[in-house]
Amino acid sequence: MAGAPLLPVEEALRRVLDGVVPLDAESVAVTAASGRTLAADVRARRTQPPWANSAMDGYAVRAADAASAGAVLTLVGESTAGKAFSGTLQPGETTRIFTGAPIPDGADAILIQENTRADGARITVTEAVRPGQFVRRAGLDFAEGQVLLKAGTRLGPTEIALAAAMNHATLSVVRRPRIAILATGNELVLPGENPGPDQIVASNNFAIAAAAEAYGAEAHLLGIATDDFSSLEAAIRRARDLKADVLVTIGGASVGDHDLVQSALANDGMELGFWRIAMRPGKPLIFGSLGGMRILGLPGNPVSSIVCTIVFIRPLIRALLGDPAAGSDPTEPALLGADMRENDLRQDYVRSRITGRQRGLPVVEPHAAQDSSMLSVLAASQALTLRLPFAPPAKAGESCRIIPLSLLSR
Repeated sequence: MAGAPLLPVEEALRRVLDGVVPLDAESVAVTAASGRTLAADVRARRTQPPWANSAMDGYAVRAADAASAGAVLTLVGESTAGKAFSGTLQPGETTRIFTGAPIPDGADAILIQENTRADGARITVTEAVRPGQFVRRAGLDFAEGQVLLKAGTRLGPTEIALAAAMNHATLSVVRRPRIAILATGNELVLPGENPGPDQIVASNNFAIAAAAEAYGAEAHLLGIATDDFSSLEAAIRRARDLKADVLVTIGGASVGDHDLVQSALANDGMELGFWRIAMRPGKPLIFGSLGGMRILGLPGNPVSSIVCTIVFIRPLIRALLGDPAAGSDPTEPALLGADMRENDLRQDYVRSRITGRQRGLPVVEPHAAQDSSMLSVLAASQALTLRLPFAPPAKAGESCRIIPLSLLSR
């Protein structure tokens, strides 16, 4: 396996998403639906607005009665939001009306209050109106039975407002995928502990958990497994007990004497899908399945694991949630702010600053240091500049493609 060709990123992603179907649906209150993904289309249960109403404060009129300045109308009542005028306007009559209030029968326009002079019940028109002026017709927003939110839609504030306006108190959403995250390595300790002389503080697992939650999953941290089979096997059992949909391991994915993750997973019955990808950083990535649980074994270097989170974990979670665009290209156009040398056989994700905008596009400048252990460089970056395999040298000002690092939180 060590001598097998490196798998192209696009083919690796295709295999990760192959056969993924959305998880089961569950019903949640609309008040608890933020960030959830719809499992079914949502149809309007009412027409909005249900009746013609006023877009402005003023007077409901028959447009023919207010077609010229100087016309005088007789005030016969008022219409407010929640309490309509019960009569029918006759020629020469008007009612006071407020924004959102139903238009009285017989009226077909709104004379705004700024264009009137009021003297008791005598309302003088100071600027002519036209039929339909400032009237919101019934069904202007949507009609009963209309599908306004599609299955696969992720619910944010505006979608939740729309669902509520359609009179849905509950919504059918996809169950959140359970993502079990395991850090591995004798060298790791948890934040706040005192590392020994040969130890470092674990960080990747917390970044991946935060990203998974942002993508709509339910993250479960399994702690740290040491570099021995019993510790790894116990952690795999914890993932099974959680009924995890995805197990993400961090570290131990290479071929060193202490890189035992792949062997431990194989001993437990993992069916290996692939290993080693033509990408930088992130080459030694494991993908497989263990029963109904998908496995993603990420490299231990922090930047490698975080780049792989964007490239593979994000689309996998979105696919499990039923997002039809889960595997779509995440890149955006940009311009290079510095020269770049030719690339080798691996697709490169170059940590970069966005330094400004030209011709309506962001300008990106790669950092000089690109070591995959350097979290400080990643934290100082706003984008990953994509370099395709065997890309020729590129000059500042040329077009490029970037992945915004904001994708770690959406």
